[in-house]
Amino acid sequence: MTIALSADARMIQDQAIDFFAERSPVRSLRQLRDARDAEAISRPLWQEMADLGWPGFLVPEAHGGSGFGHLGLGLVLAAAGRTLAATPLLSTAMIGASALLLGGDQAQQAAHLPALAAGRSLFALAVDEGAHHEPDRIETRLRRDGPGFVLDGAKRFVPDGGVADVLIVAARREDGNIALVLVPADAPGLVRQRRWMVDSRNAAALTFDGVRLEPSALLAQGGPGLLEMLLDRARIGLAAEMLGTAEEAFARTVQYLKDRRQFGVPIGSFQALKHRAAEMFCSLELARAAVLGALEALDADSPAVPRLASLAKARAGDALHLIGNEAIQMHGGIGMTDEHEIGFFLKRARLAEATLGDSRFHRDRYAAIAGF
Repeated sequence: MTIALSADARMIQDQAIDFFAERSPVRSLRQLRDARDAEAISRPLWQEMADLGWPGFLVPEAHGGSGFGHLGLGLVLAAAGRTLAATPLLSTAMIGASALLLGGDQAQQAAHLPALAAGRSLFALAVDEGAHHEPDRIETRLRRDGPGFVLDGAKRFVPDGGVADVLIVAARREDGNIALVLVPADAPGLVRQRRWMVDSRNAAALTFDGVRLEPSALLAQGGPGLLEMLLDRARIGLAAEMLGTAEEAFARTVQYLKDRRQFGVPIGSFQALKHRAAEMFCSLELARAAVLGALEALDADSPAVPRLASLAKARAGDALHLIGNEAIQMHGGIGMTDEHEIGFFLKRARLAEATLGDSRFHRDRYAAIAGF
C-alpha cells in the first residue's frame, strides 16, 4: 500500500476539503440542530454535491456515474467528516451504490443507479434491531407470498432512514439465510419514526407491518455473503469519515495549544501536553494508513477486504475516541460549552464509534478472520 496519492486523487481531496469548508462548515450543523430541522440534511447542498459527481463515484459510466472508485469517494467522505457535514453521502454514494453493484441484477441497476448518481434518490441501510451492532441477530422476517414477498419486523437505528427514498433492509428468509430487499419509503405498512441523535444527525426507527414487495425487490446476486460484503464497504466508508473528523479535531486542538497562553508562554510548550499531542498524532497516522489501505483494497477487489475493513474501523474508532477526549480536556472549560464547536466533534465521535460495530467488535472480528 502506498500512502502517496495520485494527482487525480489529490485534486479530488483538495476540491472536497475546500467545498465543505465553504459550503458546509460546522455552524451549518448547528443551524440544522437549532432549527430542529425535520430532515437534518440540506437538500440544496446535496444537489451541489451531485453536480460535482460525488454520488456517482462508484457508479459505472453506463449508468450516469464516473466509476472513479472507492479511494476517491473515501477522500470525499473524509473531507465531509472534517466539518461534520450532515449529508447522505455515506448511506447513498457508498452503501446504496455498493448494494446495487454487489447484489442487483441488470434491471435493478438500470432502475436505480442513474437516479442515485444524479442525486435524485437517497438510500439507507437498515440492519440493526437492538442496542448494539449485531448483524447475525436479525429477527425481521421475509416470507414468500405468491410471486412476491411480505416483510415484517422492526429496525431500531437506521442512519438517514428518515430521508431515504429507498431502504435496503436486511431480513431473515424462511430458510434461515439473510436477504437484502429494496423497500420504497412510501410502501404501505412501513412506519418511520425520526430519532433525535446526540450528534444532530438524521436517523430513524422503522417498523414493517405486512409490507408487500414485488419479486424485483430482492437483491439476489452475491449469495448469502452479500450482507457482510456490503457492511464491509459501509464500515470502510464510515472509517474514512471518522478519519476526517479526527484530523480536524486534532488540528483545532494543536492550534489551541499554540494560541492559549499561561505563565507567559503557549500551553503547547508544556512537556506533558506535548506528550499527549504526540500520542494523538501517532494514533491518527495509524488510522490514516489503515483507512487508505482498506480503500485501496476495495478498488483492487482484494480478498483481504473483510480483515482490512475491521482494522480500519477499529483504528479509526481508537483515534477518534482518543482525540475527541483529549480535545475537550485540552480546551479546558471552554471546550465544555455549547458555544465552542469542539464539543460537536466529541458528540459525533461517540455515535460514529458505535455505528456498524465499535473497536471491540472489530478487534474480535479481526481475530476471528485471522484464525484466533
